[in-house]
Amino acid sequence: MPGATGPQPLLYVDRHLVQEVSSPQAFEGLKRRGARVRRPFAHISVPDHAVTTIPGAAPSKGSLAALQLERLEDNVRTFGLPYIGANDHRHGIVHIIGPELGFTMPGSTLVCGDSHTSTHGAFGALAFGIGTSQCETVMATQCLRQDKLQPMLVMLNGTLQPGVSVKDVILALIGKIGVDGGRGYAIEYAGSAVAAMSMEARMTLCNMTIEAGARIGLVAPDDTTFAYLKGRPLAPRGALWEAALKYWRSLPSDPGARFAKTIEIDVTDLAPQVTWGTTPADCAPITAAVPRPESMASKAQIQHAQKALSYMDLRPGTQLKDVKIDKVFVGSCTNSRLEDLRRGAVVARGRKIAGGVTGIIVPGSAHVNGHWRPMLPGPSPL
Repeated sequence: MPGATGPQPLLYVDRHLVQEVSSPQAFEGLKRRGARVRRPFAHISVPDHAVTTIPGAAPSKGSLAALQLERLEDNVRTFGLPYIGANDHRHGIVHIIGPELGFTMPGSTLVCGDSHTSTHGAFGALAFGIGTSQCETVMATQCLRQDKLQPMLVMLNGTLQPGVSVKDVILALIGKIGVDGGRGYAIEYAGSAVAAMSMEARMTLCNMTIEAGARIGLVAPDDTTFAYLKGRPLAPRGALWEAALKYWRSLPSDPGARFAKTIEIDVTDLAPQVTWGTTPADCAPITAAVPRPESMASKAQIQHAQKALSYMDLRPGTQLKDVKIDKVFVGSCTNSRLEDLRRGAVVARGRKIAGGVTGIIVPGSAHVNGHWRPMLPGPSPL
């Protein structure tokens, strides 16, 4: 694993997303020290882990979820942080609404007490998840010490075939490098396949960087990025927009930039990927069969495969396309954007859910659910 050398760099944190699970101890730490939040309006607070998926419903009274929501509301009132409540027309999963609101910006440093904060790297932001004590540090100082990461370039070229999505791309990468393959690296995604991706697809790509072992995944901002951000409630406007564009266009890596590691994948012949085991690295094309443990390269891999197949109740040699599906879920911070729901609708159109299969769809925000339009300014949290 690449190691850090020299003193830890001190980063200024431009944006901080606060949610109910990782923030209570951070707020308590501020209270014990008698400290205040240094820049309240550089934060957005939103409950998203403990809220019910039923519109308008609340967690059971006295439950842990209800307590978490109450504590977040009390803390944001005490410290004066912008808050988007569960019944707000802008509400949603923190990694969905950050981009929807225009809170996520190219060239910014963005953190959140959640590992999938790498999602925001799709906009050319330096975005990563942090722990509870780090949340306290960011709120008190707006700064954070971090080890320097080594740069990795993942070149994705070619054209995705019908039925193949960005999630298949990232799973193929994880299958290639393993769940620890990105450890100690910040990954930049580039190439013709990335340039052709929508912002929603880029967000999924960067979101699952954490499953590859890296805390940071990013895509250089381009015209696709700018078109997505223009007109968002918190995006710059007028002369500020033009000034921002000029700066954002300077952010992509220089031609000939040096990377500690480069991986190239041609996505043209990529088939849909299926995980057969207990980690994202246990994946194979849908056209393949459940692997035989004895075919693995090392004793550790053989033992892992044996345990995984036993847990999954799968027999080696079974064609993956013949494995029965029990549940279908469209949602989460990885794939609950409107584009994801539309892809699911294309598959489901004219069909019914098979007997014995449970299907659940959870839109990632009120906007995705059709409750509001992001172009309406509305009450701004900043």
